[in-house]
Amino acid sequence: MKKIKVAVLGATGMVGQRFISLLEGHPFFELTDIAASERSAGKRYGDAASWYLESGMPESMQDRVVSEIDPKVIDADIVFSALPSDVAMDVEPAFARAGFTVASNASAYRDEADVPLLIPEINPEHLGLLEVQRRNRGWDGAIITNPNCTSIVLTLSLKPLYDSFGIDRLFVTSMQALSGAGYSGVSAMSIIDNVIPYIGGEEEKVESESHKILGSFDDGAIKDAEFKISASCNRVFTSDGHLESVFIDLSEKPSVDEVEDAFKSFGGLPQKLGLPTAPKPPIVLRSESDRPQPRFDRMAGAGMAISVGRVRKDSIFDIKYSVLGHNTIRGAAGASILNAELFAREKL
Repeated sequence: MKKIKVAVLGATGMVGQRFISLLEGHPFFELTDIAASERSAGKRYGDAASWYLESGMPESMQDRVVSEIDPKVIDADIVFSALPSDVAMDVEPAFARAGFTVASNASAYRDEADVPLLIPEINPEHLGLLEVQRRNRGWDGAIITNPNCTSIVLTLSLKPLYDSFGIDRLFVTSMQALSGAGYSGVSAMSIIDNVIPYIGGEEEKVESESHKILGSFDDGAIKDAEFKISASCNRVFTSDGHLESVFIDLSEKPSVDEVEDAFKSFGGLPQKLGLPTAPKPPIVLRSESDRPQPRFDRMAGAGMAISVGRVRKDSIFDIKYSVLGHNTIRGAAGASILNAELFAREKL
């Protein structure tokens, strides 16, 4: 397979850096361009980016020149967008009109009816929206979005339960890592010795995105799933890894063993196709009474798997469990890369 040229927009930020780290040596993709804001464009990447990841900046990137965020100067077929949503709102359609496929981590177009909100293990058929999108908007290219980081972790755990037993209602409370807010998103004085029980817009995203992700694709449109969902989101003092407590009523009334079997047996199209970034298995079931934990479990499946544990009966809901995922890998850059791998393999 000839490698596909790809670029990263917003390459100097935390998610942009994660894209660059994950694309290093990728078997499908060749990183041909990196782009960032005007203050970084024209500089060496090593000078423009303050590297935040524990793994060092790839040597191959240090002398690369940062491009402008302009479709006229980008040499790629697929662009990965790590742009802030307000910037993405104008930039991503400009790239799609110019013929690029935009694999976006931004929230700007997630709610659009003709834009896939894609998790390849859950809803690969939603890529059928691309034909509708191109026809509606007159684009040669397209925009594919991945969900909010909290939504990805949650809905990956919901999918086997939804398919096997049906879902009536659920409540989820999240304990979200600092990296989800960006490097300077929460000050040290705000978070040390503290938990912040509010993340702007997060609860609304989790509630609305879960319905779209688990919805059915029929006659060129998504019909949202209809279960009831309530979310409460909190920022906690961990670096990476979102931990969520889920309380759920299922249409059928399975035993704990049946629920655990559904988690253990779950797999999707990325695993069947052997996509490079697809974790095997996508859900790791932990049997310990005190797992999953961010420090020990966020890198399951190279950061692309979620970990589920503490599956048990509840006195109000049918079942409760804990689920953890790496928010900047599975919840951000890795999710967009897996989306692009499926897009490429399916020759869309």
